[in-house]
Amino acid sequence: MTLNKYEKKRILVTVKTYPNPNPEFGETVCCAGIDLETNQLIRLYPITFRYLDENKKFRKYSIIEAECCRSKEDTRPESHHVNCDSIEVKKVLDPENGTWKSRKEIVLKAPIKTMCQIREEAATSNISLGIIKPENISFDYTKRLASDPMAREACYTQLSFLNKQINKIEYIPFQFYYKFKCAGFDQCPGHDLPIVDWEIGQAYRDWRSKYTDETILLEKITEKWLDIADTEKRDVHFYVGNLKCNKKLLWY
Repeated sequence: MTLNKYEKKRILVTVKTYPNPNPEFGETVCCAGIDLETNQLIRLYPITFRYLDENKKFRKYSIIEAECCRSKEDTRPESHHVNCDSIEVKKVLDPENGTWKSRKEIVLKAPIKTMCQIREEAATSNISLGIIKPENISFDYTKRLASDPMAREACYTQLSFLNKQINKIEYIPFQFYYKFKCAGFDQCPGHDLPIVDWEIGQAYRDWRSKYTDETILLEKITEKWLDIADTEKRDVHFYVGNLKCNKKLLWY
């Protein structure tokens, strides 16, 4: 991987994807957030999150400082390589009295677009991250194809980060989706985007011990994620991004 010069950045982390086995790095998490100097979206990759020292394991809506630089291979303007050893957690923005005021004061300084606008821009440029405001939100899921256990195992066995060993991350056999339309845009045809956020994968793993019937488990996940995206209760915005390999847009 060819890199440019590192520089220290201060970032509010807003996105942490579910861990993914990686043949080059063992296991990675893609993170994104707001560059506090520019108020623009930034992608941080690769984050070898579960290999990090405990004092470097940041929560979502943490303000971190880290040495970052542009990768010459990844031409998406938001994408930055991270020196994981340089990560320092400075502060966590917890909701005050049930509100997200301190978070919104930072996040909503970034450009807010429609999903239709982002798709149009992505077709002609390298834009790869966005914040959108949805409406008419519904939730769905589909069964995923089984993963290749040998390929996943190889990602963990061929590399060692200073001899740090971690348990293999569990493969989640369902893909969860939000379906929605762009708020305030009558011509929007509707969008259907996968959810790749860490929390929904972890909820599936954690809740199985309580809801042993898979049908009930999926009903509870549906209920929870519809409540999270209830526009009658909350000022809902989505973070969206694409994959480097095929620029397929995902919801984070």
